[in-house]
Amino acid sequence: MPSVNKLAVIVLALLAGLVLPSRPAPAQQVRLLVQSSPLAGFKHHQAPALWRGMRIGDALELAREPDNAYDTRAVRVDWQGHKLGYVPRAHNAALAWAMDRGEFLAARVSRLQPHRNPRKRIEFEVYVE
Repeated sequence: MPSVNKLAVIVLALLAGLVLPSRPAPAQQVRLLVQSSPLAGFKHHQAPALWRGMRIGDALELAREPDNAYDTRAVRVDWQGHKLGYVPRAHNAALAWAMDRGEFLAARVSRLQPHRNPRKRIEFEVYVE
């Protein structure tokens, strides 16, 4: 029969996960919010036909368009392979700079609302993971 000290050590080891294999702790995901912006160019692309099918939290893809005739810092915003519009010109300089240096930026829909001003219908967040 084990002594009280040995039994205490076994119990403490079990509690500490030293005897039985423990499950690995789930990886924590950290997101750093870079910016929140309205969608520019809503009525000029596919957003009018698609925005009612979108949901808050939907992933968006960002793509650089350095050869864009209107803005060399242009960052296109896509949803499920469809061009919605762009990051507003006033908000795209830092994103273009980061993307040009190979940074991966993620984006998601943060707000959807019916509004007579199309520029206020879709807002999105850009973050680094």
